[in-house]
Amino acid sequence: MSTTLIRNGHVIDPATGLDAPRDLLLRDGLIAAIDTPNAFNSVEVAETIDAAGRIVAPGLIDIHVHLREPGQTWKETIATGTRAAAAGGFTTVVAMPNTIPVNDSVATQAWMLDAARNPAIRLYAMPAATLSSMGEHLSDFEALAKAGALGFTDDGKPILRDAVMRAALVAAARLGLPVSQHAEDPAMSNGAIINAGPVAFRLGLRGYPAEAEARIVNRDIALLREIERDENLRPHLHVQHVSTALALEAIRNAKAQGLQVTCEAAPHHFALTDEAIGDFNTNCKMNPPLRSESDRQAVLAGLIDGTVDCIATDHAPHARHEKEVEFERAPNGITGIETSLGLSLRILHREHGMSLSRVVALMSAAPAGLVKLANAGSLAPGKWADVVIFDPSAEWPFDSAASLSKSKNTPFDGATMLGKVKATIVGGSVKYGA
Repeated sequence: MSTTLIRNGHVIDPATGLDAPRDLLLRDGLIAAIDTPNAFNSVEVAETIDAAGRIVAPGLIDIHVHLREPGQTWKETIATGTRAAAAGGFTTVVAMPNTIPVNDSVATQAWMLDAARNPAIRLYAMPAATLSSMGEHLSDFEALAKAGALGFTDDGKPILRDAVMRAALVAAARLGLPVSQHAEDPAMSNGAIINAGPVAFRLGLRGYPAEAEARIVNRDIALLREIERDENLRPHLHVQHVSTALALEAIRNAKAQGLQVTCEAAPHHFALTDEAIGDFNTNCKMNPPLRSESDRQAVLAGLIDGTVDCIATDHAPHARHEKEVEFERAPNGITGIETSLGLSLRILHREHGMSLSRVVALMSAAPAGLVKLANAGSLAPGKWADVVIFDPSAEWPFDSAASLSKSKNTPFDGATMLGKVKATIVGGSVKYGA
């Protein structure tokens, strides 16, 4: 049997409430045991990892990444994207369906998840809710769920027709899976490429109002109430990359009413505002856009008070030539899986006093629970031996040129990060070591 001992570390496992010095024993891909320091000194092991001065935590989980394969491999591949994720401390990622072709079938999903794609870590998919993500006809939810789908989403395209979104929520509820929605009303955001406000006015660009996000969130929440009343079902709505105070208030109220609504926040939305765009910096162009300082503060408040359920990166790689164009022509999105932990620790932990345990929970136990990965997100015996080891006090500048992602489109080049990943272990095997 393959046995690894991680010793002298400080273990944080929010799922079990553990936050103390512990040694961790990994055997045959699972957590074998966890005990006080030196408890396993007499156990014969194949490898020992000294984690002195470091945090040992469940491997991080990102439920919203774009890996671009199939169809756009000049931007990223499953192999390169998952290697970058391992460098960021992630042991599991969930791929979005905006591939070419769109992942709306069992065949495409099986191709993506095949070991031949050479993923460095655990890879799952959230396929398209509608065929070709066109918002008209539902994909085969039951067949996709049997093939391993963790939920359904049209990702960057909101499901606009009330009847289609209602049908999606009902079909997913019958399978116990979420519908993950990009909340944007294009009737309000059409032609807009930047947040509505002073920056948009200064740059002469059409502004994307916060109400465009909130309107779809409110519509979807109304559908949840209707379905619970009429269908005796409890659908799960997940709101992707929430970015506005208005949407967060709607989600907060829906939670208080007992509806099954969850949401995620991306680090760029709690790290930056639209002021970062400066003079048309395309690495600050994304959808939803960077918002105002009041919206940034609202996202931070939502993370602190529990309205926001987890952190997800919306990792969206684009080649250099695609971003080095006029702002209006540049695609939306930035890379994020190598900066997520460093930004979260710096901003949430150091600057806003969030406990290390809470930050770890937002990036491990919480997303695992949201997509029902029962064997991930915890270091309890019997769970997968998916572990991240990081130095919580290490400060370092992010160097985009050294990124393991195929693309380098980030607004955080040179930005200070807090917390350096030292090792990422998946199924007991080291997939990244610094």
